[in-house]
Amino acid sequence: MTENKSRTAEAFFRWAFNTRANTVLALYEGKEMSREKVFLSFCSHNPALISHGPAGLNASIKGFGFLPKEEYLEEVLEAYMKHIEAYDGDDQAHSRRGLQVLVEQIYHPDQHHRVDFTKIGSLEMAKKHTWQNLQVNPEATLIYYQPPMISYEVRGRVRIFDEAQSGQRELYQQFINAQHDVYHRPDPSRWLKYPAYIFEIEEIYDNSSTREGFGTKLQFPF
Repeated sequence: MTENKSRTAEAFFRWAFNTRANTVLALYEGKEMSREKVFLSFCSHNPALISHGPAGLNASIKGFGFLPKEEYLEEVLEAYMKHIEAYDGDDQAHSRRGLQVLVEQIYHPDQHHRVDFTKIGSLEMAKKHTWQNLQVNPEATLIYYQPPMISYEVRGRVRIFDEAQSGQRELYQQFINAQHDVYHRPDPSRWLKYPAYIFEIEEIYDNSSTREGFGTKLQFPF
């Protein structure tokens, strides 16, 4: 694999973060989006997580999202919790208000300076092969693919935050569960069941089938 000195990993973040942000903004503003376009945008959110350990070589589709920098985590979590605690059983109204919270806290251009582009987070809901592997070997790779050509490979290490194991408050676990429940029907009673994965990025490759891709290593951090 070659490293392209003229290209930084900003290309990946423009695609991965902006695709997600633009979709949230469009839905919040009530713009018409075809189901196909909405579903295609999920390619920037649902990579395959590749792990290797006691359960063997394994690939699993996971939802990974960008997070605020550590100094903003508590502030954003407080906004999430205020919204979640106001849930009154109306799922559609909750989702509409949730979009506003996400825009105000993360996705509006004025808030992009608060986003941490060195790590991304996910939840473990199955506790099967990926869970078994990452308990022993934190090294992992993410493969993103958006038809017909876009693909990125992100290599790094995974930290696990699990209150059931640690016996103490795990901010990342609470935050990522809350970020999920900001839009979906909230149920904080299940949060202890879903540990958090924090994927710390070490290397990024452009695997797209383009002249600039095919395994080109991008400069990171940029």
